[in-house]
Amino acid sequence: MIRVDCGKEHGGETMEQTIQVGLGERSYPVVIGATIFRRIGTKLQTMGLAKRYAVIGDDRVASLYGQQLLEVLHGAGLACELITFPHGEASKRLDTIEQLASRLAELGFDRKDGLVALGGGVTGDMTGFLASIYMRGIPFVQIPTSLLAQVDSSVGGKTGVDLPQGKNLIGAFYQPKAVFIDTEVLQTLPRNEFLGGMAEVIKYGASIDADFFSWLSQKQVAILGLDPPAIAAMIRRCCELKAKVVEQDEREGGLRRILNFGHTIGHAVEAASGYRLNHGFAVAIGMRAVAELAVRIGIADSSVVAEIVQLLRAYHLPTDIPPEFDRAALRAYLSVDKKTVGGRICFVLPERIGKVRIADQVGEADIAAVLGA
Repeated sequence: MIRVDCGKEHGGETMEQTIQVGLGERSYPVVIGATIFRRIGTKLQTMGLAKRYAVIGDDRVASLYGQQLLEVLHGAGLACELITFPHGEASKRLDTIEQLASRLAELGFDRKDGLVALGGGVTGDMTGFLASIYMRGIPFVQIPTSLLAQVDSSVGGKTGVDLPQGKNLIGAFYQPKAVFIDTEVLQTLPRNEFLGGMAEVIKYGASIDADFFSWLSQKQVAILGLDPPAIAAMIRRCCELKAKVVEQDEREGGLRRILNFGHTIGHAVEAASGYRLNHGFAVAIGMRAVAELAVRIGIADSSVVAEIVQLLRAYHLPTDIPPEFDRAALRAYLSVDKKTVGGRICFVLPERIGKVRIADQVGEADIAAVLGA
């Protein structure tokens, strides 16, 4: 089990903190705290990553923070442009990448320039993928504005886009040069988006750290109330745990697969919804499903399911696959999941809270049972 201290909470104010993702020459800082947004320009200027930046964001986030970020960057003497795309998972496609790349080319961006991902997981995944292939690779930084992106997708270098057959089937491992997490932006996040992000937070406790799982239960009121010290401690904890895993297994050859807890079935549920279901909600459903799968094959006690379901529901997250979802479609999406190897689906199954194992020999009858087929 990976153990990292949750850190101190500073009554009402959150100090700026930096976590280092140690990957040799690809190492980078994750900077967390309130009001970081307004200091990003000076931080980027000091880093000297690029001579010009393209800020990539969806139309919703750009309307909230795009102009503000341009002013921050211009104030630090940095040249920058804002490029937007339609919000939503439906934009996470190769044709969107082509449109963004074409705009960069029209603006004359070259290998000395860089990208800034301003937004949630979709924006971060697409901007990172665009950075990995434009001019065969240019630098980028992450400014995650959703809880899900702050605690998970902005750290670790996974980038990509979806295909009709499934999520993130095209992509690359490409690390950012820095991640800047401003906890204040969560104040403008829609409630369901915040709750969806909590599914990723709970994932860390359920799969890696039982103490953190208990802490989340104890801090429920403060977290749901967006208490600044509790939120900062929670985000830091997730980033620390993610960094430790990525440092040991950058390209998901072994250990990093534990971070997919709840995602294999969750991605299938999300795809079966036509991507209308919130990603975090789908992952929450997936966590309950794999916990039940672990009980069925005899590696976990039923109390594990009860504990996971209790915490998910405490954070107002769904735990059941909607009855109207086509079970045959769910099974089909599972078969093309990118974690399927040699025709065998890899599940991350809990043995107990804070400890999981990878299993790729799960019977069809057990899979069908947890899918409700």
